[in-house]
Amino acid sequence: MPKAVDPHKDFGAHLGWIPDAAVVSNGSGTIILTNDRAVELFGHPRERLVGRLELELLAKRFRDRFESERGGYFSEGRQELGAGEQVTYMVRADGSEFPAEISRSIVDLPEGRILITSFRNISDRLGYERDRLEAQEELSQTRRVESLGKLAGGIAHDFNNLLGVILNYAEFVASDVEDRPAVHEDVVQIQAAAERAADLTRQLLLFSRREVRGRHPVQINEALVHLEKLLDRVLGERVEVITDFDSELANVVADVGEVEQLVLNLALNARDAMPKGGTLKIETKNVVLDEAYAAAHADSPVPGSYVRITVSDTGSGMDAETVARAFEPFFTTKPTPEGTGLGLATVYGIVKSHGGNILLYSEVGHGTSVKIHLPASDLPTHEPEAAKVQRSPTGDGSRLLVVEDDPMVRKMVVRALTDNGFEVVYCERARQAFDLLGNPDEVFDLLLTDVVMPDVDGAELAKRAAQLRPSLPVLFMSGYSELNLQQLDHPSGELSLLEKPFTVADLLHAVAGSIERHRA
Repeated sequence: MPKAVDPHKDFGAHLGWIPDAAVVSNGSGTIILTNDRAVELFGHPRERLVGRLELELLAKRFRDRFESERGGYFSEGRQELGAGEQVTYMVRADGSEFPAEISRSIVDLPEGRILITSFRNISDRLGYERDRLEAQEELSQTRRVESLGKLAGGIAHDFNNLLGVILNYAEFVASDVEDRPAVHEDVVQIQAAAERAADLTRQLLLFSRREVRGRHPVQINEALVHLEKLLDRVLGERVEVITDFDSELANVVADVGEVEQLVLNLALNARDAMPKGGTLKIETKNVVLDEAYAAAHADSPVPGSYVRITVSDTGSGMDAETVARAFEPFFTTKPTPEGTGLGLATVYGIVKSHGGNILLYSEVGHGTSVKIHLPASDLPTHEPEAAKVQRSPTGDGSRLLVVEDDPMVRKMVVRALTDNGFEVVYCERARQAFDLLGNPDEVFDLLLTDVVMPDVDGAELAKRAAQLRPSLPVLFMSGYSELNLQQLDHPSGELSLLEKPFTVADLLHAVAGSIERHRA
């Protein structure tokens, strides 16, 4: 027969050695003994903890399961303790909850069975695990979007070559059939469709951060004030637009058209999330992102001064799965053909191409808030020159060396140039160009080269050309480029970039402009 045990005498000392909070309860579930750590953990005085039902220490949603298990230990006489340590949520005297790991021990006494339960607060452990998993998910999402960006950029680059061929051959045909109105109109429709395709390609390039654009110091507030007038028209009467602009806002080096586009895309998304109306708020603010901020975000920019643009709505919001995929190209929750899935992807590309970062906060039923950070600049704003209407120039016998690996693009460029008075020597590989540039009998006024080519790219060709022909200006052609022209130390100082897809007029102006600047 087991020896009689006085819980208060024999277990009191035992509970003192248990490192976690612990209580002893009887068959009715009443706490008959507790240690000091349980008093501290639950916030009840000892005299209120003893005599309380152990069940009351658990969060209400877990009590049924706990009581069922306890019933098995006492009413059924079960000896095994199940799965051992379990994680559940406990409640303190002030009503606050915390996660706890609990373990139980059964002791049989002559007076009856008792249950010793210990509780370990694992808030810090779960918080660390949660933060670690969130950081991993954020990094995984960033890498996924980066991979999609590379894929989109590569596809868009090749597609741009095809569009350039379609657009310019359509222009050749249009000029030949001006006396046949019906045929001319068909060609015009081909050109219009190709232009729309070029717009979609441009969005892909913006997403992949590979589109070439001119950027200058600009005042974001001025751009948004201008855009506000447009928003009133496109969002409709049901959406109220509220603005809060920082009057001391710093400048940013940006393409003002791209900034307007990203805010417009966010506003249109917000409108679609508020079919019955709501509020759209646009805010600007100077902020400093420190090292702590950078450490907390896998996709954060370098610490420093930034301009923050916040676009918030009171719409339907998004669930976590949608938020995780929101910036992926072609992902959309809108029915076909209403959405292309390029709106937020374009926004992401614009922001990242400016060296900034973007954060999306959303909850179903509580709207969406997008925070954009663009690097602040001390440079004064740029005043653009008035656009000049010019007729397309002619070559007047200027001799060009054209290097382009795509045969369709090469043939189109050569035709456009020769039809307009330029003499053209062409080749499909940079290595062929080396031989021509090294021949003193070959005279050229300009090197026109693609950037992305097999074997040797346009940047390397330009460097070699600078060694062989120090005074020869270079004009690059590319649908995207990660080439920094300022970093190429070219003796002539003449390096320019022509963005694909381009029209014949674009090509002629770019070529003539490069030659004229060199001769001036």
